[in-house]
Amino acid sequence: MKPLHLGVLQALVYADVFDYPLTLPELHRYTVGVAASLSEVAQTVSPGSPLAPLLHREGPFVMLAGREELAAVRRARAAHAHRLWPRALAYARHLAGLPFVRMVAVTGALAVDNVEAEDDLDYLVVTETGYLWLCRALVIGLVRLAAQRGDVLCPNYFLSTAALRLGDHSLFTAHELAQMVPVVGLDVYARMRRLNAWTARFLPNAVGPPRTFHAGSRRRLARAAEWALRSPLGRGLERWERNRKIQLFAQQGRGIPEVHFSAHRCKGHFHQHGRRTLEAFQRRWQRVTAALGHPAEMLSL
Repeated sequence: MKPLHLGVLQALVYADVFDYPLTLPELHRYTVGVAASLSEVAQTVSPGSPLAPLLHREGPFVMLAGREELAAVRRARAAHAHRLWPRALAYARHLAGLPFVRMVAVTGALAVDNVEAEDDLDYLVVTETGYLWLCRALVIGLVRLAAQRGDVLCPNYFLSTAALRLGDHSLFTAHELAQMVPVVGLDVYARMRRLNAWTARFLPNAVGPPRTFHAGSRRRLARAAEWALRSPLGRGLERWERNRKIQLFAQQGRGIPEVHFSAHRCKGHFHQHGRRTLEAFQRRWQRVTAALGHPAEMLSL
């Protein structure tokens, strides 16, 4: 097989980990390791292609053979996502209206419309440098208010504007960056993508955001609060909150490489979703390529 065939197959196997068939534009965007046009990717999954025996197509979706049920799963999950997005955008607007918030992006399953009815609403929040932990405390207040309404917000990744360059260069992290949907702070999102240009080694066709929403923000009150908190009192509150939370979370996350707590980062991925995803991807890849009759190389994870 040509490298493009293997890159397309890797995209399908990776999506299969999440029970997620791909449309042709999505397959093009997430082809692994090979830059190609949409028409070139379409040819790799056409009848007569070397990949054809390994694939199933139903309507707009492409999936691995033997996984035909995923078309119905995707349609059901897309319907749930359609109902969740208005709430997710409303909460993103509230998050963006808090002091020191500079970017809000929807992440996780909702970013790709692959949710169940009551899934959490996952967010990545970028804050002004020097106020991450104070900002996080305010966000948690909103999380608790949302819980009283029956909505589960999960802002489990905070970065300051000084920490937009990510150290974990893996296919999983490249996907997380390429899939997240920026809602507020498109300028910060663009800078984050530029600072992580290494993602093109994994996903060379995933340029820019997958889609954008214009949720707006309520910045007048936030600016007033920021002015008041840029003071010895505000800096003292930041140090107090940072020290006590880092001490608590560091104990909980000891020995877990996917958690990180510092003045510029609060990454609470205690369940090691990245590691588990890549391990599942490797197992599926070995199983699928066994049908080729010989081992197939895979881009480094």
